[in-house]
Amino acid sequence: MSLEKVRERFAGTEMEGKILELGQSSATVELAASALSCEPDRIAKSLSFLLGEGCVVVVVSGLSKIDNAKYKTTFGAKAKMIPAEDVEWLTGHAVGGVCPFALNEGCQVYLDESLRAYDFVFPAAGSTNSAVKMTIAQLEKFSGFKAWVDVTKKG
Repeated sequence: MSLEKVRERFAGTEMEGKILELGQSSATVELAASALSCEPDRIAKSLSFLLGEGCVVVVVSGLSKIDNAKYKTTFGAKAKMIPAEDVEWLTGHAVGGVCPFALNEGCQVYLDESLRAYDFVFPAAGSTNSAVKMTIAQLEKFSGFKAWVDVTKKG
């Protein structure tokens, strides 16, 4: 179970025990914001794309959308989301629980500039009813991100 993989990733760190298991679904930005009583843009949405032989997860603020031109300039390819039926085996997390932690090998994380507007955000934690409150510095540390990118526009 990918929630357990995230727990293992956080074990022995300041994030141990910080995963919020919610009594309702947090599988979409709207559901997560409602469950966490926060503004939707504070949800750190993890979007998964096919890129070359592997995949990338781009973490963006909740109300942001991918700007295809910016994505192509940044990654050198058209933005192609992973088909829902392939998300889990490529990323290690099922749709609705994709997060930037404990990803399968070969799946790289990028953080979008849209997140910098916030002192803390809520990424998922590997299941459709979990999240974790993190500062941007903690998100950088625990995601093992490759780089900051600017690939979004406000929705």
